Amino acid sequence: MSGSEIVVLGRLADPYGILGWIRLFPLGDDPQAWAAVPKWWVAREGEPWRECGLKGLKIQGKSWVVALDCIPDRTTAESMKGVLIGLPRDALPATKADEYYWSDLIGLQVVNTQGEILGKVDGLLETGANSVLRVLADDQTERLLPFVASVVLVVEKEAGLIKVEWGSDW
Repeated sequence: MSGSEIVVLGRLADPYGILGWIRLFPLGDDPQAWAAVPKWWVAREGEPWRECGLKGLKIQGKSWVVALDCIPDRTTAESMKGVLIGLPRDALPATKADEYYWSDLIGLQVVNTQGEILGKVDGLLETGANSVLRVLADDQTERLLPFVASVVLVVEKEAGLIKVEWGSDW
């Protein structure tokens, strides 16, 4: 399965316990909904995706932990730190109006209200307060724009465009 068919939903972090459980840093609002999908996909960035069966997903303290059949023990869990997890797009629920999977935003052109092209979305960052668009211009200038209604005015996925209230010199 190609990377374009998989929607990245999170990243694996530190091992939890000795039985192969590992902390999950979700890149979405509702990881519990992912538990309904019995097969998850894992890969390091830039590598091919491979399928893993889901054995368990739960909240532990303030974070999520997951058990996958491809992670049988703590040693394997230690080696999986940083691995991306995802699901095939057709296994995911449709988004509501004004909701987006991060992968839908990657590559969209960002234009401000003055019509200046700021660059393309190269990635997203999760902060405690809100998500942040990482916008990279052709000259490699990087801008970090908060993904909030006062900044992101319109997302037109079909047109490949995000309109923002953000100056080119900010």
